[in-house]
Amino acid sequence: MSQTTQTTSAWQYFVSPLWSNNVILLQILALCPALAVTTSATNGLGLGLATTLVLIITNTLISALRHTITPEIRTPVVIGIIAGAVTLLDMAINAWMHELYKVLGLFIALIVTNCAVYGRAEAFCLKNRVVPSMIDGIGIGIGFTWVLVLIGGIRELLGSGTLFAQASLLLGERFRWLEITVIPDFQGILLAILPPGAFIVLGFLLAGKRVLDRHQAERRLKEQGELVVLQ
Repeated sequence: MSQTTQTTSAWQYFVSPLWSNNVILLQILALCPALAVTTSATNGLGLGLATTLVLIITNTLISALRHTITPEIRTPVVIGIIAGAVTLLDMAINAWMHELYKVLGLFIALIVTNCAVYGRAEAFCLKNRVVPSMIDGIGIGIGFTWVLVLIGGIRELLGSGTLFAQASLLLGERFRWLEITVIPDFQGILLAILPPGAFIVLGFLLAGKRVLDRHQAERRLKEQGELVVLQ
């Protein structure tokens, strides 16, 4: 395989999960954290970054050990690696980002049961080399994170008129610049920060993605048709 082909493949591993194969918007996985945690953009960012780190670690380890994991013990070994990575991350967040830990709570531990993490291990990491698996983990994680942040941001904006409220408290003083009051003295829409609001926002995002995908597909077909006519 040429270097150009390898670069193209690596780029596709990273880009595809961001939109066209997004774990939430297309695969409809990991909806529990996407709906439960995203009462604010800060919470979505915190859990998204935690999940991304778990994906990078587990994808790398599982790919590196893929030739030594026999089919008979594949499932418990994969789950054990994921559980170990999540446990270490849970302890680290509790120690150094305790305010964020109190907000996310059980959902950090539940990364173990995240279908996106286990699904990539089964579908990709056990069949591919370390570097593509690592890149795939980064892409899946970033794709997951931006959707969580978007859902949380929309709900927070509608619910309280702010964006990334308490980011410095939850993520550290370095993130204080994220805190924005978009609408001062806004009373907010209570429905937005309640569970039904999460379903409503996610529904609009899913519909919006399908409209955009259809528009892009129609435009490509039109361009191909014009190219055929010119030829």
